[in-house]
Amino acid sequence: MRHTPAARTVRRPTDRALRVGLTGGIGAGKSTVAALLEAHGAVVTSADEISRDVVSPGSDGLAAVVAEFGEEILASDGSLDRSALGHMVFSNELRRARLEEILLPLIAAEAWARMETVPAGQVAVYDVPLLAEGQMQDLFDLVVVVETNLELRLERLARRGMKRDEALARISSQATDEERRAVADIVLSNSGSIDQLSADVDRLWSTRIKESETIS
Repeated sequence: MRHTPAARTVRRPTDRALRVGLTGGIGAGKSTVAALLEAHGAVVTSADEISRDVVSPGSDGLAAVVAEFGEEILASDGSLDRSALGHMVFSNELRRARLEEILLPLIAAEAWARMETVPAGQVAVYDVPLLAEGQMQDLFDLVVVVETNLELRLERLARRGMKRDEALARISSQATDEERRAVADIVLSNSGSIDQLSADVDRLWSTRIKESETIS
């Protein structure tokens, strides 16, 4: 775990939950960090989960995506074929931007509604891949970035069934490590063992979250 040069003093508000933005590139392992924070008592909201909910069958989000990209992105049961959509947009910057224009406002609105239900005095974590891309850092009291070296990320994505060229395209479509570090308060390395990562999350919780200064 390392602090960035621009790391802020964490001040815990008394009238709402402490808001932690958690981000990292695809394959970096931010979901693992989210689970470790949840084990400490944080309430985690996942952008990936919400992104599925807002395009569920019958939703306005799915209708908007189909209107833009065509019915070939639908599976036989009428649900979104995420793989087909991914192949269509991640190698095409304009199409990807259009998809984000449709979905990001829906995801953000739902995420914020869920985070606002977390009681004051608790910790609300938003696990979101596009925090840096969306310049969302000022929405959070603390921003945590998870980093992993490229080859390990590619290995993890291969285990998910993703071909190397597709994985590289996904990675290149996201912010760089340098761009994420620029908005981070804390950078966690996930290139080592799970025990090392767990120890870093323990230290993050005890030194930057649990012991944060309370403000009214």
